[in-house]
Amino acid sequence: MNVVAREDLQELVQTSTGPCVSMYQPAHRVGADSRTHAAQDPIRFKNLLREAERRLVDSGLRARDARGLLESARALLDDPVFWQYQADGLAVFVAPGVIRTFRVPMRFEELVIVAPRFHLKPLVALLTGDGLFYVLALSQNDVRLFAGTRDTLGEVELGGPRSLAEALRYDDPERQLQFHTGAPGTGDRRAAMFHGHGVGVDDAKVNILRFFQQVDRAVSARLRGAPVPLVLAGVEYLLPIYREASTHPDLVPDGLPGNPEGLRADEIHARAWPLVKPRFEQARAEARARYAGLRGTGKTSTDPHEIVLAAADGRVDTLFVALGTRMWGTFAPDTRSVELSEEVPGATEDLLNLAALQTILSRGAVYAVPQAEMPDAAVLAAVFRF
Repeated sequence: MNVVAREDLQELVQTSTGPCVSMYQPAHRVGADSRTHAAQDPIRFKNLLREAERRLVDSGLRARDARGLLESARALLDDPVFWQYQADGLAVFVAPGVIRTFRVPMRFEELVIVAPRFHLKPLVALLTGDGLFYVLALSQNDVRLFAGTRDTLGEVELGGPRSLAEALRYDDPERQLQFHTGAPGTGDRRAAMFHGHGVGVDDAKVNILRFFQQVDRAVSARLRGAPVPLVLAGVEYLLPIYREASTHPDLVPDGLPGNPEGLRADEIHARAWPLVKPRFEQARAEARARYAGLRGTGKTSTDPHEIVLAAADGRVDTLFVALGTRMWGTFAPDTRSVELSEEVPGATEDLLNLAALQTILSRGAVYAVPQAEMPDAAVLAAVFRF
């Protein structure tokens, strides 16, 4: 499974040669109870490719050129390893000289869009942290990292040492051991300082701390500093040691005590989601309240023309986008013109998608919510920075 980061978004947004093909589909993890469903995933993707080719031809490409553009994506059909390691949703992006795939813990509806830019709105929750969280299952014998949403949880390849024995395999600590973290404590977190003389409890703690510092480096490399909630799962004496080692900006205060070895992803999800659900609900409620409090001051809007321009200028602090809705049109940054129209493959784009992308790139918050939860019953609503 993949971790989607703002850097990925930046790379996709900067793709300047079109047409850009965005394909989404549900997928299935391979397992004893899902082989039949998983076998359907390549078939679904083959149908998406057929639809993408049709839309590319409708956009003006010759049939031969449309097939050529999709050749790199079509090659995935012949890659059994690719289909063996799926998550809950698959997103594939193709443009001249570009192919990116993301296997993520989200269920997608089947969707194909051909536009001047990639359609990334279905990934909003993974890009803004609205509903995305991680669980780090810790034990001395095995370490696993999971990415989750409100609906599902899946394992992410972590890298780094998976066990204490692996971490210390080439380490030959002196019997008279003195270890300092080398960094002062900040806030309520105290700097770790264990002193060991010979083999004993203190030495064991030092070795575990060393191990967890290596794990933390692997977590930081994988999450790339994203301030996304991270829940710790492990026996109680390990959790405070990892907190000493961690540099992650958003460790959830409450962890999941108990040995996580052998627990399935769905079992971990059932215990972890209640810990993070309140913070997501609170963040949305605060954003809606802020919008309501600023209504009528000129710092809010539901006008797509105004919001698209403000997003392009980096002025949108908070954006609400209606789920399952698309607003087709064009945006010309040189003339600053925004025009609404019917969908024309390769020529028009979803302006809601454009506003969301520009807001995320300028580090604003984006909430993709059901239409019934949209402020002022709009399909797009924004709070401006200025």
